[in-house]
Amino acid sequence: MDAPLQDCTIQEQRGVVRFLCAEGVKPVEIHRRMLAQYGRSTKSQRKVYEWVERFKSGRKRVTDEGRSSRPSTSRSRKVSSPQEYRN
Repeated sequence: MDAPLQDCTIQEQRGVVRFLCAEGVKPVEIHRRMLAQYGRSTKSQRKVYEWVERFKSGRKRVTDEGRSSRPSTSRSRKVSSPQEYRN
């Protein structure tokens, strides 16, 4: 039988982690309960532990934080001398 909530968002799962963490549920139990409901789409136990720590440290949002800059999309070859740069 498929898990009842197999189609879900990352934010939805983080919200569940936040709620259960606030109730004092241990991370291993949070993950076990999420597996029963979300099935294979459940985040790893490691990720659940990471998010529990974030919420315990005061984080309130379940969405990703904005990034300060655009990620690098290309790589340059290393130039070892000025002559090589001019060629």
